Amino acid sequence: MNARVSPQALEQAAEWLVRLQDGATNADRAACEQWRSSDPQHALAWARAEQLMGKLDTLPPELAMPVLNRKPDAARRAAITRIAALMLTVPVGWSAWRYAESQPWSGEIHTAVGEHRTLTLADGTSVTLNTASAIDVQFSDGERLIVLRNGEILVRSSPAHDRRPLRVRTAEGMMQALGTVFNVRRNECSTSLSVLEGAVRITPAKGANAALTIAAGSQTRFNQHHIAPARAIDPALAAWTTGMLLADRMRLDELVAELSRYRHGVVRVDPALAALRVSGAFPIADSERTLDMLVSTYPVDAVQRLRGYWITLVPRN
Repeated sequence: MNARVSPQALEQAAEWLVRLQDGATNADRAACEQWRSSDPQHALAWARAEQLMGKLDTLPPELAMPVLNRKPDAARRAAITRIAALMLTVPVGWSAWRYAESQPWSGEIHTAVGEHRTLTLADGTSVTLNTASAIDVQFSDGERLIVLRNGEILVRSSPAHDRRPLRVRTAEGMMQALGTVFNVRRNECSTSLSVLEGAVRITPAKGANAALTIAAGSQTRFNQHHIAPARAIDPALAAWTTGMLLADRMRLDELVAELSRYRHGVVRVDPALAALRVSGAFPIADSERTLDMLVSTYPVDAVQRLRGYWITLVPRN
């Protein structure tokens, strides 16, 4: 069940799951069996679907009961859609979903998907949290520490009269501000740092000898052992603080990956469109408007499934 399953196979399995639970005929069941046996990826995806259905007794009532109720009403159909989306996006089972859903909230200060929040700490430092972000703040007599659990933050350090060092820590290492405005983003296995003003000293968690100071106008990425060479900062880096995503000949798959951080659901790009270069200023708080802008400007169509939860950008015919 831990084998990697393609997004396409998971999407198809979700559609079959909805169809079979919504009044299937013998022909429907035979067609599903033919689909399942036609490809090993299909078999893996359907095993995921069956495991999900087998865990219905552990799902919360608002999800499980409408599915068990055979009355074909809108509530049951909507619940099936939500369960299918669960199968697509997280490990199977209510406990795994609850764990995954809780991750953006694991810090004492947090934002939801699509939310921004700015706060001023006790020392005057300003911290802006991007979408689905979480931090802990730990001030002591010896230091001012911000622990970034998830997501992305923009930090404006307080005036220099506070002599305690201001540090930001992630799983990959420690960053110490040196009179600074800087952006920190957690990635899957690394941390990205961009310095807008001043400088920041990075010490990887398991590579103290690799410590490096990054000056204003530069950005880098590091893991627990190594720091990548610094390069010039992306001018559009902090556009998210104003609610915009700026693209200057950005690949479409990269733009969609960024947009996906700000919305619930799944947005995919047909491989034939992945390298399409797009430019513009896109509102990250209104993903539907952004998708409409892409469709109206480029040779792209948006195909919606699962009531808009799953969207695929495909070439326009």
